[in-house]
Amino acid sequence: MKLISWNVNGIRACLVKGFADFFKEIDADIFCIQETKCQPDQVELEFDGYTSYWNSAEKKGYSGTAIFTKIKPKKVTYGIGIEEHDKEGRVITLEFDDFYMVDIYTPNSKRGLERLDYRQVWEDEIRKYLLKLNETKPVIMCGDLNVAHKEIDLKNPKSNRGNAGFTDEERAKMTELLDAGFVDTFRYLYPDKENAYSWWSYMGHAREKNVGWRIDYFIVSKDIENKIKEATIYPEVMGSDHCPVGLEIGL
Repeated sequence: MKLISWNVNGIRACLVKGFADFFKEIDADIFCIQETKCQPDQVELEFDGYTSYWNSAEKKGYSGTAIFTKIKPKKVTYGIGIEEHDKEGRVITLEFDDFYMVDIYTPNSKRGLERLDYRQVWEDEIRKYLLKLNETKPVIMCGDLNVAHKEIDLKNPKSNRGNAGFTDEERAKMTELLDAGFVDTFRYLYPDKENAYSWWSYMGHAREKNVGWRIDYFIVSKDIENKIKEATIYPEVMGSDHCPVGLEIGL
């Protein structure tokens, strides 16, 4: 089974920059996107053989997630059932026979860390939510998690320490999630691979120089780590300040 995740940074803008070409070429079984920045009625986006599910923010032009799937889910859930966390369209869960697929767009702590306190609460609630799902069947979670977990996951760790996405607090929450029984699929296969990034600033020709961060993930339940076949980053795919990431898993 082939899965793709991509923060498109506005699906309408990304469509003009080749989104549909990559979508068709990669031929994923499930394709998750984050930061759609639109309501479903603001874009016409259908692909033969796929059903789509959208969770948009109440605030127009902000946040939002969507999943395109060839496999029909048994159940679809939007959000995590907590009102203060469910207004920004950041979570969609599809339940299948053998696993849960969870598409997540984690809040950015923002410049000045103005949202860091909220982010910490969010992380705790998401972990509880995933653990609850994991009691029933394995979980595959993907998305822009807005954190570079280890120093190897960004180009300039020393100068960025304490900045949004690389605070000790955010990194500790990622460690807590993994320690609770989950696996970062890319690091599971490539623990020492350097210069592997999924997001680059638009400033200073960062992408050309590969001065990036790895903040887009596929995380799976530890129970199914032996089924991980490949984890891929697609830095050559343009259209957003993020590139797609992929997972092949034997489920």
